[in-house]
Amino acid sequence: MALPGHDSTAAPIASGDGPSGRFPAFRYRNYRLFFMGQLVSVTGTWMQSLAQSYLVYEVLRSSPFELGLVNVFQFAPVLLLGIPAGIVADRLPKRSILVVTQSVFSFLALVLTVLIALGQIEIWHVYTVATVFGITNAFDMPTRQAFISEMVGRESVMNAIALNATMFNTGRVLGPAIAGVVLATLGPAVCFGINAVSYIAVIAGLLMMRITREPSRAVGSAGARLREGLSYVRATPDILRTIILVGVVGIFGMNFQVWVPILASDSFGSGGETYGLLFAAMGGGSLVGALALATFGRDPSRFRMLIAAIGLGLVEVALGIGATIPIPLAIGMILLALAGFASSNAMSTANSIVQTTSSDALRGRVMAVYMTVFAGTAPFGFLITGFIADRFGVGTSLTLSGAVTFLATVIIVRTQRQRPVPAPRAVPIRGD
Repeated sequence: MALPGHDSTAAPIASGDGPSGRFPAFRYRNYRLFFMGQLVSVTGTWMQSLAQSYLVYEVLRSSPFELGLVNVFQFAPVLLLGIPAGIVADRLPKRSILVVTQSVFSFLALVLTVLIALGQIEIWHVYTVATVFGITNAFDMPTRQAFISEMVGRESVMNAIALNATMFNTGRVLGPAIAGVVLATLGPAVCFGINAVSYIAVIAGLLMMRITREPSRAVGSAGARLREGLSYVRATPDILRTIILVGVVGIFGMNFQVWVPILASDSFGSGGETYGLLFAAMGGGSLVGALALATFGRDPSRFRMLIAAIGLGLVEVALGIGATIPIPLAIGMILLALAGFASSNAMSTANSIVQTTSSDALRGRVMAVYMTVFAGTAPFGFLITGFIADRFGVGTSLTLSGAVTFLATVIIVRTQRQRPVPAPRAVPIRGD
């Protein structure tokens, strides 16, 4: 029997099977299709991410601040549209939303492929595509996150999120490694073209899912539903404090799309292959962290999340000091791997805490708040770190950001010693 609020097709492969084994989320057919499609697509996305940074910083000869602006345009729409997008995710079939968003992503990658191949690419083209990508991503992220809980049973949500992080970081290793070779031999256009094709896998997986009953269409004022979701987050300490931590780490501790290209070019004095090595090293650390979480992490641990965030800050300080000396490439790769391990544990655990704590009826809106804070704060981080790197160097940017991440997490640890307030029960509005 399906859990209340879940699609009946989310039943395990064998009737009556419980969450036994190391990876119980794989017992669900829909999740297996989702996982495999996303693995292909995420690999292509990381190839594009590396190629985009290389294109802007090396080919178009832009400054670190201009490189940071690309990420601002890409993530700023999430800040504006992320929470309203949660209402859409709770109101419309999530699979249908994802098919549309993934199709748009594929088209945008194709546009960049054609512009680069024709030799017509300019920085404003990259900014425009990044903005449209960000608008689409504002709807894709909360929908995709909330969709996890419809593909598996509640007892397997933590494992599904950890496996998602594993899949994400597998692509984070494979994508840059492949992109580094492709950039050095064929150029950035091929990386964008591969990414455009990779979305076919995830779209096919979504269409192959067996969904016999769509979620109910909620009615009622959009404003009322928005206020309900925000009130629930504000009145639930476990969710609110986790989202605050995610915001701090998102602004100061997760700006590697700005730092790594500058480290590769300025600190280690190399081009496309070094980009690939540094991104792959960080992805490798993230993958190990995600695998450990998927294998051994059965329940979300707030202690693990906070320790990982503190560790991330300390590693960034060390990397910043090393970039100033500078250190050998191998040491830089080790530090980036440690940063990847820490960030993967912190963010995956935070995601699990929010998902498992939130009400089924409000999960789309709660995840919209979470993703808005996580991704919507990124533009501020990219601007701050890009500006500091431009004026004072990447070493200073990393050191200051790591110090702020460390100190802010310590402060949050102290505030969480307060007596917890019971989470409020979700009261569905009329029409739920």
